[in-house]
Amino acid sequence: MTADAKAQKRQKFEDVFPKLRQELLDYLAANGMPKDAIEWYGRNLDYNVPGGKLNRGLSVVDTVEILKGRPLTDDEYFHAALLGWCVELLQAFFLVSDDMMDQSITRRGQPCWYRVDGVSYIAINDSFMLEAAIYHLIKSHFRSEPYYVHLLELFHETTFQTEIGQLIDLITAPEDHVDLSKFSLQKHKLIVIYKTAYYSFYLPVALAMYMCGLSHTSTPSTDPYELAKSILVPLGEYFQVQDDFLDYAGTPEQIGKIGTDIIDNKCSWCVNTALTLVTPAQRTVLDENYGRKDAAAEARVKALYEELGIRARYAEYEEAAYKRIMGLIETVPETASADGQAVLKKEVFKSFLDKIYKRQK
Repeated sequence: MTADAKAQKRQKFEDVFPKLRQELLDYLAANGMPKDAIEWYGRNLDYNVPGGKLNRGLSVVDTVEILKGRPLTDDEYFHAALLGWCVELLQAFFLVSDDMMDQSITRRGQPCWYRVDGVSYIAINDSFMLEAAIYHLIKSHFRSEPYYVHLLELFHETTFQTEIGQLIDLITAPEDHVDLSKFSLQKHKLIVIYKTAYYSFYLPVALAMYMCGLSHTSTPSTDPYELAKSILVPLGEYFQVQDDFLDYAGTPEQIGKIGTDIIDNKCSWCVNTALTLVTPAQRTVLDENYGRKDAAAEARVKALYEELGIRARYAEYEEAAYKRIMGLIETVPETASADGQAVLKKEVFKSFLDKIYKRQK
């Protein structure tokens, strides 16, 4: 897809947001809320929801188009984009609260919401209001659909899964207390699957599947949702491992940010892989330098990664992950249903994999 076509696609998706924003503000107004509360909510929505890469939200629209196998009508596009913006609202809810937990400074090139003048701890309630918007919008637009309850359950379950992942991450790798004995590749895998894979990869596709009328089957082995999950969760895991690797190996020009996983004591794939390879002397270097707010300590950890051949290990991991996921995609049956209903397609997963494989940022 050309850069121009990409920009147009993004613009079309972005054009839906002001309508949803207005709908939410109208709800406050209809309930007699004061002008300053309505304005505050508008500012919260504007500051925290649009402005990211929007990959998760756009994935809902892309998947609906792939499953339907034709351009969407205006009404279908609006509903698919609405569900996409609900994923972005969920992401905003996570980020606003996450930034407070991590005491982060900036997000998307601007101060974190809680650090904006006059916001502070009100950001806790603001994050709740971002989440609540999801259920208001879904009720307004999908209440009469047969899959309405599925949408609600999917959002609730995915939110809980992500919060479990966040909990494991927070207690395993608190920024101010380094204890590498709590780290392991197994722990990393758990954090990644629960904190990232479910809401970033499975959620957008499952939403599109419900909207296209794909039904659950009584046997898990043939259930399209279980099949989608079995591919998208490893895909999400691969994406995060790649992210961890780029944080260490990518240049700021390339990845658009300065990698901070080492100084932030992150339970990253790189450090967990290193822990499986180190000699006792190298382990001491890691223990003494990982998670320290000190450029020289960070440089010592990076030098150790080079010594341990983390780049080659990652290249090996990437090839194996790609092959494994391609193998899983090949198991998607794509059998047309007798009643002409939408069926799961390999292309849904291939489009995700193509965007990720060997990415540099």
